[in-house]
Amino acid sequence: MKVTHLGSGSRGNSVLLSTGESNVLVDCGFSLKKTESRLDKLSVNPTDIDSIIVTHHHSDHSKSAKRAAKRWGARLISNAETAKRMQWEDWEDLLVFSELERIDAGVDISLLTIPVPHDDADNVAVIACDDKGRRAAIVTDLGEVTAELSSHLRKCDHISIESNYDHDRLMRGNYPDALKRRISGRGGHLSNSQTALALSKIVHPKLSSIVLCHLSESNNLPHIAESEVLMEICDDFNGSLSISKQDGPEFSNWIGQIDSEKISA
Repeated sequence: MKVTHLGSGSRGNSVLLSTGESNVLVDCGFSLKKTESRLDKLSVNPTDIDSIIVTHHHSDHSKSAKRAAKRWGARLISNAETAKRMQWEDWEDLLVFSELERIDAGVDISLLTIPVPHDDADNVAVIACDDKGRRAAIVTDLGEVTAELSSHLRKCDHISIESNYDHDRLMRGNYPDALKRRISGRGGHLSNSQTALALSKIVHPKLSSIVLCHLSESNNLPHIAESEVLMEICDDFNGSLSISKQDGPEFSNWIGQIDSEKISA
């Protein structure tokens, strides 16, 4: 299984999961034109996308999901609350999942959804599993790594997880105090230190790659996020650590392989 971030941040998020037989998008938060352009960089025909799963209704994750599904003939997947917020409930091609339900998203890929805390959204983390039992996690938009989520992440070969903000930069910044409290609260986002601490308790010998994603352009810097995480996990983690930026795709991770594959411009 190959994991490729088409881009990650407050202006849009989407991750392509590819196996020998299937292509699945986790979120579709860019415009349809941008999404198709980014897939083209990977030589992926949009009509080869089997499913699009939307983690929650916020626009940077859901923006063009329904239009993409209709245009490409892909199956659209969400939970009931997201469908309600997006007014997808009456669409006959929608597959609605429940918490902790395993979903067949392609011929050789299944998805497990794990509820995570995020303000004003019924958000989920996604654990993808291929037909060889290899697992990849996509985890964004949460203010806390729950015990339930941690238990699933300890079984993954790849983890993409948000490292949204540096706490000092957020608190010194120009955001209103109420917004600072929301971002740093249980229903907000993970700080670099929260992500680092969570990963220090999760890393295991078979974890081959980690991608830090959904970095704030106002309250974080890639080298700060990377150094803080490495400081916590370097003694126990021998895989690759990469940063997914807003404008992608830049690289792919093959599950089980340490080195990422760079994508030519």
